[in-house]
Amino acid sequence: MSLNQRIPNAQKLLSTAATVAATAMLVKSIAYDYIPNDIQRYLSSHLHNLSRLFSSRFTIVIEEFQEVYLGTITSSSVQRVRVGKDENEKSLVVILDRNEEIVDVFENIQMNWSLVCTQVERSNCRNQNMSDLNATLRSEVRSYELSFHKRHKDKVLSSYLPYILRRAKSNRDECKTVKLHTVIEYRSCWDPNAVNLNHPMSFKTLAIDSELKKELMEDLNNFLNGKEYYKRIGKAWKRGYLLYGPPGTGKSSLIAAMANYLNFDIYDLDLSEVRSNSELRLLLLSMPSRSILVIEDIDCSIKLENRENENDHNTGNNKMTLSGLLNFIDGLWSCCGDERVIIFTTNYKEQLDPALLRPGRMDVHICMSYCTPSVFKHLALNHLGLCHHGLFQKIERLIEDVKVTPAEVAGELMRNKDTEASLQGLLNFLQNKMNEGDKVISNNIWVNKK
Repeated sequence: MSLNQRIPNAQKLLSTAATVAATAMLVKSIAYDYIPNDIQRYLSSHLHNLSRLFSSRFTIVIEEFQEVYLGTITSSSVQRVRVGKDENEKSLVVILDRNEEIVDVFENIQMNWSLVCTQVERSNCRNQNMSDLNATLRSEVRSYELSFHKRHKDKVLSSYLPYILRRAKSNRDECKTVKLHTVIEYRSCWDPNAVNLNHPMSFKTLAIDSELKKELMEDLNNFLNGKEYYKRIGKAWKRGYLLYGPPGTGKSSLIAAMANYLNFDIYDLDLSEVRSNSELRLLLLSMPSRSILVIEDIDCSIKLENRENENDHNTGNNKMTLSGLLNFIDGLWSCCGDERVIIFTTNYKEQLDPALLRPGRMDVHICMSYCTPSVFKHLALNHLGLCHHGLFQKIERLIEDVKVTPAEVAGELMRNKDTEASLQGLLNFLQNKMNEGDKVISNNIWVNKK
């Protein structure tokens, strides 16, 4: 067939298609004008059911969905997205806009996601007797439709949907801003206006012994991945840490680094604001999973009665006792919540009741001791950007013999922006402490795992 013969046939085909389309539009217009609405819905429903009968696609309508997962899928087919940022999130969240479609691939199965928005009319209860149009309000109902080949139905329900829920939870946790919560005095509840923990400390910048840091990070990773392990051994999914040592040795900085590493909110509890065991129980039960309970200076924040003396001194007053605290840390109430970290700090470990220290309550004991040569090098790198210097050897020798905290060393390094002057000032400071006889007997930093 020649080219001239094919062109008229193509023109004829286009003309026929245009005629059919115009006829269909005319029939549709007549149907809307002359066929009652009830009959229209009846015919539409049966035609839709007939099309579904012969369709190879299966669609799941999801009314509530974690949109954060779809924001991680990149697709060139999407022409319009919505971007927003909540105050509890670190970064922008990208989600689908209405009537857009995005394609996801899971185990070589193509999934088509679309955001469908429909307008729904509902009666205005305040204006039920009014006949004007204002008596009807319009609201938008949003839902997601997941479409795929029907032969993959079982795979999607058993594997894909649980997978996207896990991914959405992981992405949400990564984007979450760490918060610092405190108790509202005389209200026995956590302050809903928690502040952002904008503490920049991380394990990268934390100046503690390198071996201690490595062991602690491994312990935290094992805890995070220990859901099945704790379930198998029949224990609550929690971990207790006791940080003890002289003031200024970095206990608060370590807590901030742990919170940033885990991305857990901190719940800072001052025991002096808790009036009874029942108040303590309400506070601790209102803490969510994936959180850190911090009780600083537990040896001096409140005088807890020893269990042996509680019966003698308790004359009916419903006050907080050591037993009440222990029941939540390691009793039946400790099972109410998962992935919880409990941190106690003290300057004097020997003054604590032995019941607080046993395994299952404080699982890891971390001695935050005086500054060591390795800690000094880390501080010099953080503050001055130095790995080596001629004065390092003299400073390290003095640090081995003098009681000086990391906070004191950091303070001296911050006194002068000039590197030479800063190190010389620290050297003079250490020599003065040596002359005062402030010598250290032992300077070991260690982890005692219970």
